[in-house]
Amino acid sequence: MTKWVYSFGDGQAEGRASDRNLLGGKGANLAEMCSLGLPVPPGFTITTEVCTHYYANGQNYPAELEAQVNGALQEVGRIAGRRFGDPERLLLVSVRSGARASMPGMMDTVLNLGLNDLTVEALAADAGDARFAYDSYRRFIQMYGDVVLGLDHEVFEEILSDEKARRGYDVDTEFSADEWKEVVGLYKERVESELGKPFPQDPREQLWGAIGAVFSSWMNPRAITYRRLHEIPENWGTAVNVQAMVFGNMGDTSATGVAFTRNPSTGEKALYGEFLVNAQGEDVVAGIRTPQCLTEAARREAGSDKPSLEKVMPEAFAAFVEIAEKLESHYRDMQDLEFTIERGKLWMLQTRSGKRTTKAALKIAVDMANEGLISRAEAVCRIDPASLDQLLHPTIDPAAKRDMIAVGLPASPGAATGEIVFTSDEAEGMAGQGKRVILVRVETSPEDIHGMHAAEGILTTRGGMTSHAAVVARGMGKPCVSGAGTLRVDLRMGTMTAMGRSFKRGDVITIDGSTGQVLAGAVPMLQPALSGDFSTIMSWADELRRMKVRANAETPVDARTAHSFGAEGIGLCRTEHMFFDDERILAMREMILSDTESQRRAALAKLLPMQRADFVELFEIMAGLPVTIRLLDPPLHEFLPRGEAEIAEVAAAMGVDAEKLRQRTESLHEFNPMLGHRGCRLAISYPEIAEMQARAIFEAAVEAGQKTGAPVVPEIMVPLVGIASELAFVKAIVDDVAKKVQEERGNAIDYLVGTMIELPRAALNAGEIARAAEFFSFGTNDLTQTTFGISRDDAGSFLETYRGKGIIEHDPFVTLDVDGVGALVRIAVEKGRAAREGVKLGICGEHGGDPASIVFCEEVGLDYVSCSPFRVPIARLAAAQAACRKA
Repeated sequence: MTKWVYSFGDGQAEGRASDRNLLGGKGANLAEMCSLGLPVPPGFTITTEVCTHYYANGQNYPAELEAQVNGALQEVGRIAGRRFGDPERLLLVSVRSGARASMPGMMDTVLNLGLNDLTVEALAADAGDARFAYDSYRRFIQMYGDVVLGLDHEVFEEILSDEKARRGYDVDTEFSADEWKEVVGLYKERVESELGKPFPQDPREQLWGAIGAVFSSWMNPRAITYRRLHEIPENWGTAVNVQAMVFGNMGDTSATGVAFTRNPSTGEKALYGEFLVNAQGEDVVAGIRTPQCLTEAARREAGSDKPSLEKVMPEAFAAFVEIAEKLESHYRDMQDLEFTIERGKLWMLQTRSGKRTTKAALKIAVDMANEGLISRAEAVCRIDPASLDQLLHPTIDPAAKRDMIAVGLPASPGAATGEIVFTSDEAEGMAGQGKRVILVRVETSPEDIHGMHAAEGILTTRGGMTSHAAVVARGMGKPCVSGAGTLRVDLRMGTMTAMGRSFKRGDVITIDGSTGQVLAGAVPMLQPALSGDFSTIMSWADELRRMKVRANAETPVDARTAHSFGAEGIGLCRTEHMFFDDERILAMREMILSDTESQRRAALAKLLPMQRADFVELFEIMAGLPVTIRLLDPPLHEFLPRGEAEIAEVAAAMGVDAEKLRQRTESLHEFNPMLGHRGCRLAISYPEIAEMQARAIFEAAVEAGQKTGAPVVPEIMVPLVGIASELAFVKAIVDDVAKKVQEERGNAIDYLVGTMIELPRAALNAGEIARAAEFFSFGTNDLTQTTFGISRDDAGSFLETYRGKGIIEHDPFVTLDVDGVGALVRIAVEKGRAAREGVKLGICGEHGGDPASIVFCEEVGLDYVSCSPFRVPIARLAAAQAACRKA
C-alpha cells in the first residue's frame, strides 16, 4: 500500500530533509528539525504525490488517504495529550501548503482549525482566557472563509473596520472577549448570507475542506504566475502540512515572529527579524500592526521605542538564538525561521533557506566560505547567475538633489524611477506599453505578483521588513520601500498624498530601497561599482570555469562595458549595425541603388574608412583579445526608406529620382526575408561588399596592432552558410584581400575565417564545412527559427499559450531547445571536430547569456559563449557552475 502520510513529533519523524521532493520543503524541514530534537509541534505531511494524484484523477484523493490521515491525526493527539474535535481535550491544527521549491505567500494557509461554537468555549476554559478564544475563532472564520469557502477577505476586513470605527479602536488587541464574540456572530451571519448555508461546525469537514483548498491553491492564478516566473514545474505539486496549533496570542507571555539567521538585505552576520506580542503569525507579515525588533542592537539602530524580544522574553530569546545557530550550521546556509512563543515556551514552526538579495547572497556565500562552513566551489554555486542582474542596475547618484516626500523601511535595495500606478493590472498594462512604473499599494498581497513583476519598484504604506512586499521584492531583485506610513493612498480617487502634496496616477517618483526614501520626480542614477564580494565570487568562478566568455558588441560603448564586466573578447560584431548612422546610411543606400559594379565600388569606398575606424577602436578596446566580426548579414531592403514621404526625402538628399528609388525598393522586397537574399548570399552576389569589409578589417588590424603593440587576430565570420562551397567562395575573397593588404602594408596578418552555424543543413554537413572553416559560432537565434519553422518576431502571440497548456516548458528563444536545436548543435560539434582538429567552437545567440543554455554548452564542450555585455557576469558565473556540475 502506498504511503501517503508521514508523521513527525516528540523527537521522531518518518521523513528527513532529503525527502524534499516527497514531503515538500516545509514538511521535510519540520521532520528534520524534529529529528534534531528541536521543539516542533507534532503533525503530519500529506505528500506531493497526493497532489499529483488529485489532479490526475479529477480532483479525487487516493482511496487509502482518509484512513492514513485519521491515523496520523490520532498520533498527533496522543503526543499533544489532546484529541481532534473533542471539547474535553481540544486539539486544534493548522493546515499549510509546502511545495518542494519555496513559494512564499503564493498558496493558502488555515490556522486554528477545529474551532466551532462548542469548542471555542472549551478553548476559553482550557486557556482561562475567553478573549483569546474568540480572537482565535474570528481569525479561523476569516481565513477559512477566504481560503476554503471562497469569500474575499475584504468581506471580513470591512466588518472588522466598521467595528473598530464604531468603538473608536485603532488595533485589534483593544477588543474584549464579548466584543470578539459579537464580531464572530457578524462573520457567521455574513458567511450564511453570502453562501446560503451556515459556517461549517464539523471539525472533520473543516479539515478536509482545508486540505482540498491547499491542493486547489497549487493551481490558483498567483501560484501559476509565480511558478512561471521562477520556472517551477507544474507537475511537482505541493504537500499539505497538518500540525498541532500553538498560540502566540495567549496574552503578554506569548508572541510570534519571523527571523533570518543573517540579514537578507545586506548579508551581515546578525540575527534579523521581527515579532509581535500576543499575535499569530499572519499578523507579522500582514502589516496590520507594527512589528518589534528581535534584538536590542536592531531596536537601537531602528530608533524604535518598543522593546525587543531580547528584552521582554530573555529566556525564550536565548533558546531561539541557540536554535538559530544550530540550524544555520546544520543546513550550512542562512535560514528563514518562523517561531511562536506560547506562555513562555518556544516552538519552531519552520526553517528554510532564506530568500535574499543578490548583494546579501554574495556576502553570505563569501563569508561562509571564509568561515569554513562551505567550499569556494559551493559558494560560487550558491549564487543564482540570473540574479546578478540586480547588481547591474543604477543606484541614486549621491550628489543628486533629493526632493524627499516620505521615508519608509529599506525593504529591498536598489533604486527605481517610474510613473505611479495603484493596481497590479495597471502596472502590467503600462509596462506592456514600454512605460516604467512604480506600484504603490497600501500593502501587497499574493494576488499582486504579476504587477510586482511588471513594475520597476514597489512602495507600500504598511508592512515591515518581512512583509509580503519586502520578501517578494527581494526575491525578484526589485527595489522596495515598505511601511511608508506618512503616505496616504486613495484608490478611489487615484491619488497619493505626502507631506501636504498630492500625486496622481502617472506622476513620476523615485524610490530608494537602500535607504527607504521616497522622492518626487526622476533622480540621476549611477552604475554600481562591481567590487568587494562580487569581485571575490567572480574571481573564484573564473578559477573554476573552462569556457571563455565573450560579448556581442559593435559599438565602443558596448565593447568597453563588456570589457569592464570581464569579457574575454568579442564573439559577435554585427557590422550591419555600423551602417545606420545618418552619414553612413546615405552611402549604403547609394551602394544598394547602384546599377553597376563600378558604381557600387565607388559607394563602398566611402564606407571603407568609416568601417576601418570602427574596427580599429574595437581592436584597441579589446587589446589583443579575440574579436569575431560577422560580414554583412541582413537583406538590403532593410537599409532603404519605407513609405512615400520617406522615399521622397531620401531621393532629394541623394539627388536621385524618387520613382526610381521607389521601384528599386520594391524590387528588393522579399516575401520571407529571413530565408531570402541575405548572409553569405549577398557576398556571392556582390563580392565587392565582402572585399570592402575584409579590407577594413585587415587594415584596422594592422593599425591597431601598431598602436597597442598587442597582437590582433581578427576572426571573420561568414553568416548563413548552408553549403560548404558557399564558405569556400567567400573565404577565397577574404584570403585574396588579406594577401593584398599584407603586400601593401608590409605586415603579416594573422586571422581566422569561420562561419555562423544557423541553418539545420549547416549543422548536418558540418564536417564538410569544417574543411574550410577554422571556427564555428552557433547562431542559435536563427537556428531555433529555422529548426522550429517559427519566426521569433511573431512567436510571442502563441508561445505563451503553448507554455500555459504544457506543450512546451520554456520559450525556445530564451532557453535552448536541447532536444531539437541542441541535437543539431551536438551533431555539428562532433562532425566539425572530426573533420578539423582544434576547430574553435562558440555560441553567439541570446542563449549564450542564459544559464540553463550554458549548462548545455559546457556539456557539448564549446570553447566559449558570447552574450550581451550586461550578461557577461551572468555567463561567467553560469559557466563556472556548469563546469562544477560536469565535474
